Amino acid sequence: MSVHVPRDDDGAPRAQAGPNPQHLLTTLLGEYLDSADASLPSMAVVAMLREFGISEPSARAALSRLTKRGLIAVRGSGRPPVYHLTPQAIARHRVRMDHFLSFGARPPRWTGDWVTVSFSIPQSGQAQSGQAPRHAVRKALGALGFARLYDSVWIRPGSDSGPVTQALRDILDDVDGARWSVMNTRFAEETGPHGPAAAYDLAGLASAYEAFLAQYSDLRVAVRNGEIDATRALVVRTSVMDSWRKFPDIDPNLPEHLLPVPWPRQAARELMLEIHSALGSLAEARLVEVATPYWPDAASWITHFQASEDPVATFVGGGG
Repeated sequence: MSVHVPRDDDGAPRAQAGPNPQHLLTTLLGEYLDSADASLPSMAVVAMLREFGISEPSARAALSRLTKRGLIAVRGSGRPPVYHLTPQAIARHRVRMDHFLSFGARPPRWTGDWVTVSFSIPQSGQAQSGQAPRHAVRKALGALGFARLYDSVWIRPGSDSGPVTQALRDILDDVDGARWSVMNTRFAEETGPHGPAAAYDLAGLASAYEAFLAQYSDLRVAVRNGEIDATRALVVRTSVMDSWRKFPDIDPNLPEHLLPVPWPRQAARELMLEIHSALGSLAEARLVEVATPYWPDAASWITHFQASEDPVATFVGGGG
C-alpha cells in the first residue's frame, strides 16, 4: 500500500506544485537511461532540461542536488563535469518505474486486515517537551502509509506490523512516560460512516485524478490524431509521467468497496498509459537529438520505459 492522503499537515510531506527541475530531471533519468556505464556530460543535461524551459543555473542546481542524494555521481575530475547514474539509482529507477506504470492495474488483494497504532506522549512542565517526539511519530507513520483515524489512532491496510513497530521503538523507547501499541485489527462495520475510509481524504484524491484527466484529455486527442511531433512529444510525455508519479504515493489503494462510485483512477491510468506508450519512440528521438551535440554517444545510451501487458514496465529501444 502507498502513502496516504493526509487530512492535515501531520502526514507525509506534500508534493511540490508546478515545474520543479529536480523532479523533472529525476523523471528524465528514470524514463530514458538504464545504465550506470553511460557518461553523461553536464551540458547534455542542461540541454535536456532546456526543452522544459529550465534555465542553466536551475539545471546545474538540480544536478548538484541529485548528486548529494546519491542518485548520480561525478565521473573523473574533468571540466565540465561528467555524471553517471549509480547502480543503486538504476535499481531504484527500475522499481519505481514499474510501480508507477503498474499502479492501479489490478485491485488489491483484500483480507480485511488493518494495522492500527495508538500512542500517548505525556505533556510535562515545558510545553514543547512532547512536541518533538510527537512530530517524529506522525512523520514516521505518514511515511509508512498510515492515516490518522482519530487523534492518536492511525491505521493502514494490511497486516505487516514489523516496520512500524521498529519505528516506534526507535522514536519512543527513550521518551519518559510514552506508551504505544501496534495491533492487527478488523473493523466491525468497515463500510460504515465510522469505518476506515473516514481517515482518508478520498474526495480530495478524486479531485486530483479529475484534474489530471482534465489537464491531459486534449493531449490524448492530439496523440490519436497524429498531431504531436518529436519536440512536443518529449515535453508532454515527460510532463504526463511527472504528474502521474505522485498518485502511487498519495493513493492508499483501498479496496473497491471502500471507494466512492464512480472512482476516476482507472480512467486516469488509461489516459496516462495511452499517451506514454504512443509517444515513447518520438520522445526518445528528441532527447537523442538535443543531447548529441554535447554527448556524441547519446544514441547508444538513451532508451525509454514502456508499460508491458503483464503489467510490468520494461525498457525498449537503445541503451548500451
